[in-house]
Amino acid sequence: MKDLAGKHIVLGLTGGIACYKAAELCRSLIKEGATVQVVMTEAAQQFITPVTMQALSNRAVALSQWDARETNNMAHINLSREADAIVIAPCSADFMARLVHGRADDLLSLLCLARPLDKVPLLLAPAMNREMWVHPATRRNVAQLKADGATVLDVGTGDQACGETGDGRMLEPQELVEDLVAFFQPKLLAGHHVLVTAGPTYEAIDPVRGITNLSSGKMGFAVARAAREAGARVTLVAGPVHLPTPRGVQRIDVKSAAEMLAVTVAAAVDATVFVATAAVADWRPAQTAGQKIKKDGSGQPPTLEFVENPDILATVAQSPCARTAELFCVGFAAESEDLLANAQAKRLRKGVPLLVGNIGPATFGQDDNALLLVRADGVESMSRAPKLELARKLIAACAHQISE
Repeated sequence: MKDLAGKHIVLGLTGGIACYKAAELCRSLIKEGATVQVVMTEAAQQFITPVTMQALSNRAVALSQWDARETNNMAHINLSREADAIVIAPCSADFMARLVHGRADDLLSLLCLARPLDKVPLLLAPAMNREMWVHPATRRNVAQLKADGATVLDVGTGDQACGETGDGRMLEPQELVEDLVAFFQPKLLAGHHVLVTAGPTYEAIDPVRGITNLSSGKMGFAVARAAREAGARVTLVAGPVHLPTPRGVQRIDVKSAAEMLAVTVAAAVDATVFVATAAVADWRPAQTAGQKIKKDGSGQPPTLEFVENPDILATVAQSPCARTAELFCVGFAAESEDLLANAQAKRLRKGVPLLVGNIGPATFGQDDNALLLVRADGVESMSRAPKLELARKLIAACAHQISE
């Protein structure tokens, strides 16, 4: 699955040490299926050579508006009309100021000014010293660029080439690719707050042992990413997993089912969509030993008593906001057999409009999955595919059902 297949990106480089990241960005865009035309300012050429960018993009780098290779001598028109998006990375403070004032004294600023506003989006990845980033002039320019229709991406925080530390670093190439992929996704849930639970829970037996399951959290994290791509504000409540947080998602880490319940109920107050992908433990030890339980030489295991964990999905689905249809609830059922029958029964038992079934042993820890969407009016099967692809389809299905 290549998320940028068929997209043609004009990648502009302006002067800044972050030009070294543009090489990896170009490579990553092509890996995602895009074609890339690099355009460099004179200042950018002081930091990285056109030869490098040509080798990575497999295209001659555009450097001047007077390029004689253009038969009509209108590189600024040709380049901007061919693009699905213009991405300036790095975008210096100087270049942002040029854009604000409509300057057009080099090829890159000229093609930005000449682009059809309704067809070719402009995305800017700022890169500069921390003091430059917070300067009032830069803040005014960022605000004006946004008002003019440009998308100004976030900046990173950390060590800077000048030796200082703070905001202003250009985002890492993979972060920029993820932001660009998200930019092109339909904004089906714009204005919504999506709450997602993901991963397993862990129920302690003693300080070093516990009960958990094989859920990796990958499906839930994919749903959180897809919801953010669809324009929603996303809160991800994650059990104990080792996965990076999707871009733009607020993550809250929990461990036990009781902790997940408390955090989820609190977050559900202003959510409009709740997707319960977490594989929550049904039972927990009635008591947790304060010290490690040791063998006593008898050959007999210790006796453990269990109590039932709270049902997070049912609790949220029965809350006032869900009962008044202000919260659309989606449940997940990880089964080992009789998927359709068990999923249908669980949907009715939980009282949710949509229940997603899958075979747990076939998906836990995997990068792909197969889903069964169970509604009151029927069943839809989603063939095995990467989890992010399925998550996008699930989010689209949720948006469609909400709008009905």
